Amino acid sequence: MSTATPHSLAQFVRVAETARARVSFFLDGVEVEGLAGDTLLTAILTQQRHLRRSEFSGEPRAGFCLMGACQDCWVRSEDGRRLRACTTPLREGMRVLMRFDMDCELNEAGAR
Repeated sequence: MSTATPHSLAQFVRVAETARARVSFFLDGVEVEGLAGDTLLTAILTQQRHLRRSEFSGEPRAGFCLMGACQDCWVRSEDGRRLRACTTPLREGMRVLMRFDMDCELNEAGAR
């Protein structure tokens, strides 16, 4: 089901600006919340420790540069679009997949 974990296990812990409006979004099909003005990366990492697993090693990844330069924070929307989590603003109702079928992605790449 979801990779979302209790806040005590989150990578980021919010210590300020907690009064901003709440924004609901879906993480692996589970409804969670971020705050207005968050990037997708911030919203995800306030819910869990990792963003995704490396397609090369299977090791957990949580983003690297946090500013759009390193290519380490790509996730997918439920409709298959790639999203760079560190530069994508969180929007109400977003549906984000942390886990996706790597075989499907490899088949797509091989077909091109």
